[in-house]
Amino acid sequence: MELKTVQTRHVPVRYLEGGAGPDLVFLHGAGGVTADDPLLAALAKTHHVVAPLIPGYGDSEECGEIRDMLDFTLHTWDVVEALGCKDPILVGHSMGGMIAAEMAAVQPNDVSRLALIAPAGLWDDDHPIADLFSTMPYEMPALLFHDPEAGAAMMTAGRDVEDPNFLQTYLVANARQLGMAGRILFPVPERGLAGRLYRIKAKTVLIWGDSDKLIPPVYAHAFKKSVAGAELVSIPEAGHMITLEQPQAVAEAIGRLG
Repeated sequence: MELKTVQTRHVPVRYLEGGAGPDLVFLHGAGGVTADDPLLAALAKTHHVVAPLIPGYGDSEECGEIRDMLDFTLHTWDVVEALGCKDPILVGHSMGGMIAAEMAAVQPNDVSRLALIAPAGLWDDDHPIADLFSTMPYEMPALLFHDPEAGAAMMTAGRDVEDPNFLQTYLVANARQLGMAGRILFPVPERGLAGRLYRIKAKTVLIWGDSDKLIPPVYAHAFKKSVAGAELVSIPEAGHMITLEQPQAVAEAIGRLG
């Protein structure tokens, strides 16, 4: 995947691009996305993949004009237009799934195929979503992965988590990114999406890890009930970071959309 830049009305947006075939737009979660993401690599085998970074992620500029859910939604539509994508398959993971669902609800005639991978956006008092903003770095692997040990290795890329230089870099980047994500996820990721899901017309596939502890599978059934005709694909031995743990299975599920 190659890192590029496209200009929108408010800010230049960094995005990853690779592969050939039908257009596919991937919207990342609160943890961001990198050029060596295994799901993007799997999708690029059959699709032209573009994965825009939310402003403030990676080396991209921050954008004060993006303040709430509507701003995130319209900004991302601006990015899709600037990239020249025509009727792309719209894919979103976690926070990105929340944004993708909003995009499909706000402009239902412009999204024909939608893949939501453990999306945020709903809230159930009986099954509260864990608070990422109060979770310590060492607690993340157990919360996000089916296999915490393997997950910790993926998150740190084999680096020493006790190395002060690594911790400083990690904490600064994490604070910058979560500061942006917090505009729609903090204190809870509920921005009225439940009342808009009925507007989605796209052929929709929901993809969930059976071991998801951040956004438990009970939310999968809530989304399925609210999005007409949605298909649910449950994947074993996968937590919330299903995109890293089972990328090929996720790509195959997305492949059901064509």
